[in-house]
Amino acid sequence: MIFGSISYINLLPFQVFLKKYIQNSQIKQILHYKKSFPSQINKQFKAKKIDAAFISSIKSKNCKCTNLGIIAKGAVYSVLLLKKASKFDIESDTSNILAKVLNLDGEVIIGDKALTLYLNGEQEFIDLSLEWYKRYKLPFVFARLCYNKHNKKIKKIASKFKKSQVKIPQYLLKKSAKAHNIKPQEIKWYLNHIYYEINYKEKKSLKKFLKMAQNPAR
Repeated sequence: MIFGSISYINLLPFQVFLKKYIQNSQIKQILHYKKSFPSQINKQFKAKKIDAAFISSIKSKNCKCTNLGIIAKGAVYSVLLLKKASKFDIESDTSNILAKVLNLDGEVIIGDKALTLYLNGEQEFIDLSLEWYKRYKLPFVFARLCYNKHNKKIKKIASKFKKSQVKIPQYLLKKSAKAHNIKPQEIKWYLNHIYYEINYKEKKSLKKFLKMAQNPAR
């Protein structure tokens, strides 16, 4: 099984869970990773070069997906629009379209570099997840765990993760913090604003976003 991996902090709990889950599983013998940023993972998934991955919501419409996603209710702190001339982030598909849907101009920045920018507090920005919530009172689904193959295994992993309470080891927090020049407690604070289970409101929000994305405001 080839699993597309995005090394953003928001997937750290899932990565910790997956590593623990496969320790005594046959999956360990067949699991391989392809690491990249979201838009590249989307392309590899569409080309069926990877079997499963968290796919940007905008690209997941006709995919086979679980009810796991990357979700925020209100501010997410890692999907920002800088108040500059319009510029897309090459790493993102969904966030670029979200800016269009919200009829906002600026430079889209996502992921860990956006979080670092927020924590440094040096520039004016709009948190796109918070803007979505202000307008529609709905959480925003940035990505979904989708699959091309190994349906049963992926669904089982998703089900187990939803029921688990993942504790990130201190050494991983320190390692991730050092890599991004932030503090371990800032990572824990950030992860408190992310959740992963897609239920009724999340499905409603996703449906609304995908419909609006067909004719984004401009």
